[in-house]
Amino acid sequence: VQLQASGGGLVQAGGSLRLSCAASGRTLSTYAMCWFRQAPGKEREFVAAISRSGISTDYADSVKGRFTISRDNAKNTVYLQMNSLKPEDTAVYYCAANILGIVTTTLLQYDYWGQGTLVTVSS
Repeated sequence: VQLQASGGGLVQAGGSLRLSCAASGRTLSTYAMCWFRQAPGKEREFVAAISRSGISTDYADSVKGRFTISRDNAKNTVYLQMNSLKPEDTAVYYCAANILGIVTTTLLQYDYWGQGTLVTVSS
């Protein structure tokens, strides 16, 4: 499966963005999906994950209550709605797929990765 992340950009603190991750090559409903992010000089970190059906989700503590992960399997797309953005949310955001359908926070358990989209939050 090929993943294409989009929707990043420059936003002021307190603003919102919605990221999209479009899949091609395979049906997205086969995979559990997630978002990770990587800030300059830092390791890639887990942000959110969603099960194949969309019923189960998981979030990093740092984004709970502000970010929402969702999916539209008919459109082969996963979304990350980001509200109340903070400067510390500035990073390249990556979507990834787990072929076993496992909702996990562990980077190495994701099999396919998109190219990333840059989110910059100004103070």
